[in-house]
Parts: sequence; C-alpha cells; structure tokens
Amino acid sequence: MFDTDAYLRRIGCAGETGVDLDTLRRLHKHHLMAIPYNIAAQDFSEGVNLVALDEDEVFETAILGGRGGTCFQLNRLFFRLLGELGYEVSLLAGSTAEGWENFGTEIEHMFIRVTLDDEQWLVDVGYPGPSYLEPLLVSEAVQTQYGSQFRLVDKGDGDFALQRRGRVSRWSVVYLFKLLARQWDDWKALEDHARQNPAPAPEGDLQGVLYGRAFENGQVVLKGRRHLTVRDGRERVRTVVDDDEHRALATAIVSGDLP
Repeated sequence: MFDTDAYLRRIGCAGETGVDLDTLRRLHKHHLMAIPYNIAAQDFSEGVNLVALDEDEVFETAILGGRGGTCFQLNRLFFRLLGELGYEVSLLAGSTAEGWENFGTEIEHMFIRVTLDDEQWLVDVGYPGPSYLEPLLVSEAVQTQYGSQFRLVDKGDGDFALQRRGRVSRWSVVYLFKLLARQWDDWKALEDHARQNPAPAPEGDLQGVLYGRAFENGQVVLKGRRHLTVRDGRERVRTVVDDDEHRALATAIVSGDLP
C-alpha cells in the first residue's frame, strides 16, 4: 500500500514534508541516489502495462523493495508523492533519440513539471542518465549541477530540447519535449506499440540492458556493455567485455553498493 511516510524514509528524507525548493531538491536527489533505474524490474509476464499500473504493488517492489524501475514506475510514484505532499504537479512527455527511432512518437519518456512560486521546474527520477540530479528551472539560462551544464533550447512550435554537457564534452540532447500537461492515457499508443512489437530478450550483446543510479556528485549508467560514470562533470566510458564483471556492475547499481 502506498505510504507517504514510508516512501520518505526509504529515500532518506524522513520528515521532509515542506513544499519549497530546498525540500524538492533534496527529495529529487535522494530519490535518484536511493532507487535505481532498472529496466529488468519490469514484469512483462502479463504483457506490457505502462498506463494501468497497480501503484500500490509497484510501490512495494520498486520503492520499498528497492528494485527500482523505469520512468513509468518511478516518475509515476514520485508524481503521486509530490502531489500528496502538496506540490502542484503535472505530467510531461519527452522523446529520446532511441525512442523516436523505435516508436516514432513524442510521447515516450514520462517526467514531471512542478510549479512552485510562479516558476516551473523539471523533475525526473526515472531517467538512467546522465541527466540532472536536482530539479531544473524552465529558463533560457545555462544551469550547472555537479560539474555538468544544462540548457533548454527553444526549437519553435512549443518544442524544447534539454541539452547537457560535461566538463570536456560537447552539448548533446537528453530528450525533446513540450511544456504540455499530459494524462496517463496519453501513453496508451506507446503501450499498444510495445505490446505489438515486444522487445527481444537481451542475448550476447546485452542491448536490452539498462541500469542507472546517482551518487553524491554524479551518476553511473550501464547500457548494454557500455559503462559510463560521470563524476563532477567528468565522464569515463568503457566497454565491459567480461560477462562476470558485467553482472557484478549491474548488481552493484541495483543494490547501491557503488565503489
């Protein structure tokens, strides 16, 4: 059963019930550090369910059980948590390069907008990374977090590109989106597409593997055999060829036992 107090305790924010920017920042970062992005946590035994989720059941496994999930589980639950705390929240939809290539829709990634003191903030605890560890202000200004920079580029017609760069890397797109409030059912077309075109189970190339977790000054991502660590904005990327090491890295990200 969804429990606000238990949720706050699980992410290391017991008693953090204020509706203000400092509290929102702590909730966001602590969530990313406590709960992993874990695509393997999705149970496809009864088909793909992105819209009609049992939030209480997902809360037990993804949050209390610590298994994590994807944007459809994590941002949905965080949306509910923020709403119950009293934040003004709305759903946003984004599209990544891979999502557009695979699904051809701008309604792919699910994240959150928080309106606070007449300002809008982007909130996302369901993206594997690298991305923002704390809420981003909807603004033209370049914003710096833990050595990485972020900016919103207005592409016209209501489209925005969220871009990021590290200390020595170029600007790259995290995802595209519109500042348009969405409803759960807006992801039904994506759900139908996924049901009709099930992704193959990862084999030797491990292309279906995707894990991510934040730590105090950065993030770690395991995508396929690509292992990326961002620390203070400095990126280290390598290919993991040893299967035992790959399993150990995946386990460490899910468990939070990071070096």
